[in-house]
Amino acid sequence: MNQEKTSSPEVMGGGIPSTPVLTEFPRYSPPPAATTELTRARTIPPLNIALFLITLLTTTMAGAYMAGVEHPLTSIIGLAQGLSFSLPLMAILLFHELGHYVTARRNQVDSSLPYFIPAPYPSVFLIGTFGAFIRMKSPPRSRRVMFDVGAAGPWAGMLLAVPAVIIGLKLSEIAPLDKGAGGLELGNSILFWTLSRWILGVDPNSVTVILHPIAFAGWLGLFVTALNLLPVGQLDGGHVVYALVGRRHRTISRLFMMGCLLMVVVPYLVGWSFWSGWLLWFVLLLFLGVGHPSTVDAETPLEKPRRLAAWLTVALFIVTFSPVPLSFSQPTAATPKEETYEVSYPQPVHHQPPPRFSI
Repeated sequence: MNQEKTSSPEVMGGGIPSTPVLTEFPRYSPPPAATTELTRARTIPPLNIALFLITLLTTTMAGAYMAGVEHPLTSIIGLAQGLSFSLPLMAILLFHELGHYVTARRNQVDSSLPYFIPAPYPSVFLIGTFGAFIRMKSPPRSRRVMFDVGAAGPWAGMLLAVPAVIIGLKLSEIAPLDKGAGGLELGNSILFWTLSRWILGVDPNSVTVILHPIAFAGWLGLFVTALNLLPVGQLDGGHVVYALVGRRHRTISRLFMMGCLLMVVVPYLVGWSFWSGWLLWFVLLLFLGVGHPSTVDAETPLEKPRRLAAWLTVALFIVTFSPVPLSFSQPTAATPKEETYEVSYPQPVHHQPPPRFSI
């Protein structure tokens, strides 16, 4: 039975879909025969091309809606305003997928080219895509190969996500902090806060940032990375932990799966802010399971350089993780004792207010 490497997102609070990118391998596939040649993709299948182009269109429409264009399909100029969001986002997702694909093929793991998933109604599904996936048709031979394939995607995506954040913040505008505006609030990870502090040159908790679409695409790239690196089941982080600790990965998977539930239940009981998407993730992971398919050679541990790389990948998860990645706050009067990092899009030309983000 073949599993898929997928980036089909769950819907985040506030209407923004998250974009998990899973790398799943066949659970019960027998080892490939030594005489069997790896199937080579000589051309890009029409379906992959069509899905990519449709997803590029829906993400561009989403970016145009963010820019205040009410009917992007009626005007080429209006639609083009969404490219500053769609192009970096699609590039980040594509690099993530190609990181898995190229590494898998180099290690003789048969896999498909990426399939992108467009989201209907980009005005509702704010980022216009449910991500992407590749099909893994044969199991990795060793824990070393498992680690290489699993970690390649997040690190490849980061090669574009971090520059997107840096460039986008340089293009963003700073205004006085508006604490009572309300709206959608982006969660703050260690990495995003650090980059913001460095690029903006001010304490990001003391200003309002009019966030450029490129920066928002970069923020989504960091968010996708954190979701993928959850060390559960067949997520990318699950592959890394399995390669690092072997059979002990199941205990870690169970703890983090329960953590997704507790990040909703505990804040709800004590009246704190929380992201309801963690409940959807708990259900998803419960359905997918915490187990991990064994490699052909399940006993040979990672050598020292790869163990170091694995721990660096764990560190990447820590610095990109946010317990409340998205929330919504009602407009209120400013409270002097409160400090938030406001991030918003410029006011669009039509009557509907733009999405506002606070970190």
